[in-house]
Amino acid sequence: MAGEMEIPQESVEPLSRAISERYLQYALSTIMHRALPDARDGLKPVHRRILHAMRELRLNSSGGFRKSAKISGDVMGNYHPHGDQAIYDALVRLAQPFNMRYPLIEGQGNFGNVDGDNAAASRYTEARLTEAAEALMEGVSENAVDFRPNYDGSLEEPIVLPAVFPNLLANGASGIAVGMATNIPPHNIGELCDACLHLLKSPDARDDTLINHVLGPDFPTGGIIVEAPESIRETYRTGKGAIRIRATWEVERLERGAWQIAVTEIPYQVPKSRLIERIASLIQEKKLQSLADVRDESAEDIRIVLEPRSRNVESTVLMEALFRQTDLEKRFVLNMNVLIDGRTPKVCSLKEVLRAFLDHRREVLERRSRHRLGKIDQRLEILEGFIFAFLNLDRVIEIIRFDDDPKSSLIAEFDLTDIQAEAILNMRLRSLRKLEEMQLRNEKDALQIERSEVEDLLEDDKLQWKRIGEEIREVKKRFGQQSPDGERRSRFEEAPDPAEIPAEIMVEREPVTIVCSRMGWIRSTKGTVPLDQEFKFRDGDEGRFVLHADTTDKLILFGSNGRFYTVNVTAIPGGRGLGEPVRVMVDLPNDVEIVTLLVHREDRKLVLASAKGYGFVIQESEVVASTRNGKQVMNVRLPDFARVCEVIDGDHLAVAGDNGRLLIYPVDEIPELLRGKGVRLQKYRQGELSDIRTFSRSKGLQWKDPAGRTRTETELDQWIGKRGSTGRKPPRGFPKDNRFT
Repeated sequence: MAGEMEIPQESVEPLSRAISERYLQYALSTIMHRALPDARDGLKPVHRRILHAMRELRLNSSGGFRKSAKISGDVMGNYHPHGDQAIYDALVRLAQPFNMRYPLIEGQGNFGNVDGDNAAASRYTEARLTEAAEALMEGVSENAVDFRPNYDGSLEEPIVLPAVFPNLLANGASGIAVGMATNIPPHNIGELCDACLHLLKSPDARDDTLINHVLGPDFPTGGIIVEAPESIRETYRTGKGAIRIRATWEVERLERGAWQIAVTEIPYQVPKSRLIERIASLIQEKKLQSLADVRDESAEDIRIVLEPRSRNVESTVLMEALFRQTDLEKRFVLNMNVLIDGRTPKVCSLKEVLRAFLDHRREVLERRSRHRLGKIDQRLEILEGFIFAFLNLDRVIEIIRFDDDPKSSLIAEFDLTDIQAEAILNMRLRSLRKLEEMQLRNEKDALQIERSEVEDLLEDDKLQWKRIGEEIREVKKRFGQQSPDGERRSRFEEAPDPAEIPAEIMVEREPVTIVCSRMGWIRSTKGTVPLDQEFKFRDGDEGRFVLHADTTDKLILFGSNGRFYTVNVTAIPGGRGLGEPVRVMVDLPNDVEIVTLLVHREDRKLVLASAKGYGFVIQESEVVASTRNGKQVMNVRLPDFARVCEVIDGDHLAVAGDNGRLLIYPVDEIPELLRGKGVRLQKYRQGELSDIRTFSRSKGLQWKDPAGRTRTETELDQWIGKRGSTGRKPPRGFPKDNRFT
């Protein structure tokens, strides 16, 4: 088309390459400059910029407060152009004692609370640095770290802070980047210092030995860590894992034998208001029958009161139920993914994180020592000029009084440097005392000694590590367990065994009728409905199992694949519908048929039998499955399959095969197993097992004849034989399908 401008072919960039390059730049920017903390000072750029800006505003821990809006504005205008609300949110978190183990900012005003409420607007709150924040910035003005230009090149900001303590582990961190995330819990500074000192003493120490010093997280909200020590050790060794923490609670005795539970500490980062709402909803929905009421009696300290419905309830069982259903127990997922040297993201072990901190401290020590060496040389140069001026005081005064350019004259006549001449000219008259000359000489001698010590320090690695150890011991005195806020808050207890919680505590006991069709559609009906009542089913389907149960019961389902499945009655849909497939509730394969559906009873025994005539006895308590996938109990291989599961009710067993043979023998002849194929129950030349029935010989064997009438046979001697034999033809009137019902 006329008038169109042609684009040179060499200037066209493929879309795929353009997108990949730009997305990579975005991903790297997110990882390095926003989401992941630096292993050296444990801070993200926004936190580092906030602390640096507050330092420039001289908001030290012993000074006054300034409006948070002023701080946010300075940070945004000078260093972090990403919005004042994002900056203020980061500032608020640094000041929250329930989020930070060692807060870096001291807030004045509403900075939020453990209920989950937001902080007041930045125009209402004030802030200043804490002693811990000042410790992170010790040496910034002594060339301890590198600086870089800010976003517009008008100012400079530190790339990393000197950090006299391992802030990454002390206060923890969390963040989500592109394709990676980090989540680190807070720890106790005293324990971290002990681990660092051990690492200085034994550089090749393993993570397992460091864990003897760093016992685990130390959450600001306290709580009880119930994770197994082996699991904690593996978590710190790999840098990934999970740590379970529970609320702290105690039983308070009341009058007349009554009692209540008081929760005084809740897991880290759990909003108290939402926790109480969850507990209240369990009570309202009748999912926790043993709990009558929950009250929030918190003031400055947490106090959640739980009132049981009956004094006969066991407090430990009630709390176990709450731990399972609420955030009174929480898993903190640890992922120590951090930036090494500010550039490389890596999932680090405990040793690697502490090693990165110690290496950083050594670099800071070297840089501060060189900076101090330069300051000493500069001062010595000035002192030499002062001393020379005292030795030639009259001539110096004469030059200053009468010479038009005294600085040049001093340099030319006495061979002084520019710095020395300038210092002499700026010297006060009161400094011309004889005493001042003595002080200058003493200062010079002291500086020369100090200079020699600094040079020795820079040349000797052992002296450097010794100095770092002394600094760490000093930090331990300032912030460790002997300090006012240094004691460990989170305690440790042995990981409890998974307790079996009685169903009565969780659900209100009500009678229901369970209906399951031949195709596996299951439903419940309130109340006790007659078992012979007519029920509706889908077209082509019919009834298979109808049984009475309570809402607190469990159902045991036995499949033809030899697996047992467990279904809670409360999970079965009710109402007027036709139910749901039981295969939705458990992982029952489509080609597997339901052999038996029973209401679970702990004290019963079951006899299992396969189509090929093999079987065994098992305690019903051993067949309960804890997962949807069920529990393999009977080993069967095609073409064999599980056919019968019968509750043992009597002392004898009758086995009927489709070859028209009946065999009776004592139940004691069948072994009791936990899993297996079993033993031969009846021998077949041709055919398979049809049915089995247990009964008391004194009462006789019963079955239903083709007309539906119940028949009883008490003279059974001719059918009693040895287990595994063929048997004889059943008595007259026995069903033609060789089944007892």
